[in-house]
Amino acid sequence: MKLHVLNTGFFKLDGGAMFGVVPKTLWQKTNPADENNMCSWAMRSLLIEDGNRLILVDTGIGDKQSEKFFSHYFMYGNDSLHGNLAKLGFHANDITDVFLTHLHFDHCGGAVAWNDSKTGYRTVFPNAKYWSTENHWNWAVEPNAREKASFLAENILPIQESGQLHFVDRVGDFTTNALPGMDVLFVDGHTESMMIPHIQYKGKTIVFMADLLPSTGHIPLPYVMGYDTRPLLTLDEKAKFLQHAAANEFVLFLEHDSVNECCTLIETDKGIRLGESFSFNAL
Repeated sequence: MKLHVLNTGFFKLDGGAMFGVVPKTLWQKTNPADENNMCSWAMRSLLIEDGNRLILVDTGIGDKQSEKFFSHYFMYGNDSLHGNLAKLGFHANDITDVFLTHLHFDHCGGAVAWNDSKTGYRTVFPNAKYWSTENHWNWAVEPNAREKASFLAENILPIQESGQLHFVDRVGDFTTNALPGMDVLFVDGHTESMMIPHIQYKGKTIVFMADLLPSTGHIPLPYVMGYDTRPLLTLDEKAKFLQHAAANEFVLFLEHDSVNECCTLIETDKGIRLGESFSFNAL
């Protein structure tokens, strides 16, 4: 098995929204904001090369949304999903599986594109199975008012219409071997049935954190995003996971941290804190 980091670009979100009830005087120490209170965030995907399977975990935001849409998120940088796939010698047609941790636009927008005539949409990875989970899919296609702006029909429905949609079974909160070499933790605080992949690699457990832990700045328990639908549940899920991750020396792959690709955790007298942060290639 080989794992590859795919940077799909950077964007900006309001710091207050990203840290919820935590005051700016505290969160800006790890995630400094610009003059408009916006912090920088990565959209970092993971490519798993395993035998005849080429599995892409999350896809970034894509490029099909309107100019007005992108004006809210301040996309920047030269990285792109397809450019970095090409640097590894791969093409969209080579992807066998697209694993979507959840269906918010910054995680799945790159899964669907305009068709050639811009009269409709097509899936970007024509030979892939697209993986979600049924609870989350149903939650996303009939969105609540709080998440409606994050669940965009054009990012979601074409996957089902293409016949490429498949579901990971959820039995309890942890599914083993959901895909070859991948176990999945289910969490419900950020959104219903978000999937957190666990992958065994080089003798370590690599955990793709999605929005359970957006950055190293979110490690202290109260640092919970304002976007989370059930923040008190996030607190509980996060506390259990961080304790388990520290005890088992997990490597956390950070999808949104604009500086740190990976980190480990340690237990201190103040609770779980950052151990080391490092690039994925340092493993």
